Amino acid sequence: MAHLVNPRTAVAASLRAAAAEPGWEVRPGYAGAANLDDDAFTAWVEALIDDAREGSSRREGFVPSTNLWWVEGDRYLSRVQIRHRLTAHLREAGGHVGYYVVPRARRRGHAGAMLAAALPVAAALGIECALLTCDVGNTASRRVIEANGGLLQDQWGVMLRYWVPTGPTPASPPQP
Repeated sequence: MAHLVNPRTAVAASLRAAAAEPGWEVRPGYAGAANLDDDAFTAWVEALIDDAREGSSRREGFVPSTNLWWVEGDRYLSRVQIRHRLTAHLREAGGHVGYYVVPRARRRGHAGAMLAAALPVAAALGIECALLTCDVGNTASRRVIEANGGLLQDQWGVMLRYWVPTGPTPASPPQP
């Protein structure tokens, strides 16, 4: 059964294989994953874990983030990133939670299950209602967000902005 884990080297072979497939994400930090040797992969995993610490090194404008991977055994299926707070830019596009499912694992319910598993983590970080965004045309992501209780706030350019309660009692969406 698939579940959330902290990034780990045990899934290196599977993640590298996924990263070499067509359609792999080009998000900074993941784009070159297929080409990381063992030492570089270990350092990358450590950096992803360290990113959750307030004082860790990060690019300007970036906030602390908890990075988790959705795995089944030693098979990497997807990732979720929970940003601990919002910047002006993240309020427009990005939000608190971003996720990605590898192409070979799509349309199997992983995104919805992973988001459901990540919401209590967001709650534990003090996020009562998480902002999630998706492109207007991304019907699959819209369904995932809405199935997890997402309430549409508005459309900002080509992005839809949803508020998703992280706990058992839905909270009112924060105002922009």
